[in-house]
Amino acid sequence: MTGRGEVHRLKQQLDSTFARAATLGDSIELRSDFARYLCVLLSGFLEQAVVELILEHARKRSGPSVQEYVESQMRRFTNAKAQKLIELLGSFDPDWGKGMTAFFVTGGTKEAVDSIVDLKNTIAHGRSVGVTITRVTAYYGQIQVVVSKIADLCDPL
Repeated sequence: MTGRGEVHRLKQQLDSTFARAATLGDSIELRSDFARYLCVLLSGFLEQAVVELILEHARKRSGPSVQEYVESQMRRFTNAKAQKLIELLGSFDPDWGKGMTAFFVTGGTKEAVDSIVDLKNTIAHGRSVGVTITRVTAYYGQIQVVVSKIADLCDPL
């Protein structure tokens, strides 16, 4: 699968994990551990979704050598904060970058994107975070909107 199909598959996996989180019961420690785990998965989902959508754009609109170049560059794509997404998309089309800038300003999604990446990095470096499953679930909803916007740019229906 590629493009939107792969993003859908990744989303289904993440949805299943969020569904399991809803069945954890009242253990504060377990819920806290799972919230941190969901942060890492959600940040990874955002990164992988963006990579797959960019690669699909290259597959549909360029020759093999350009596709190979884009793929090699995207292997290094990490920490998908809002500004980095704007710069990446703007490198393909300046209007995409401008549109994403406006989208983040008016959509209220910038905080979710930046926060989930910051949380993931904090967790990965062994520091404690005060995040709840409820907060991560809210971020997930906003990040889905961002991924959908990027899909519309890179892999229009």
